[in-house]
Amino acid sequence: MRSAPCFGHTEGLKLLLYFIGKPREPHSNAMAAEFVKRATRYMSCEMREIDPRRFDLPARHPAARKIFLDPAGKRMDSGEFAALVGKAGLEARDLVFLVGGHDGLPPEWKPRADLLLSLSPMTMPHELARAVLAEQIYRALTMLRGHPYPR
Repeated sequence: MRSAPCFGHTEGLKLLLYFIGKPREPHSNAMAAEFVKRATRYMSCEMREIDPRRFDLPARHPAARKIFLDPAGKRMDSGEFAALVGKAGLEARDLVFLVGGHDGLPPEWKPRADLLLSLSPMTMPHELARAVLAEQIYRALTMLRGHPYPR
């Protein structure tokens, strides 16, 4: 079976996970950090907390594919999500993900996203959304490389 295109560090692509606000649940943040660490085997990945009053994420990454989590966003299964990550690689575009804080996303940023994505129709704490998103990113990268993790 032929694997999908490689997303190694030599590609120069970056995947950035931004989160608004400080986590109150250290275990959720540790889970997210662990999946980001695992994902760096396949692609340059970083996870950062930001304050939207001091950091204009859309302006900072104008050429990147910007995917913001929003409860009303598009729903995808893991295969569709992996295809989204793979497409960014084929287009040689960095990927920027954003998880909002307690008040969600800054309203002025929503129209500047390339995609609004919903992880679930259920409400969850943003700390848990961090962990779920980081795991799905790792799962997508392993799927694209033909790694057995996603069984």
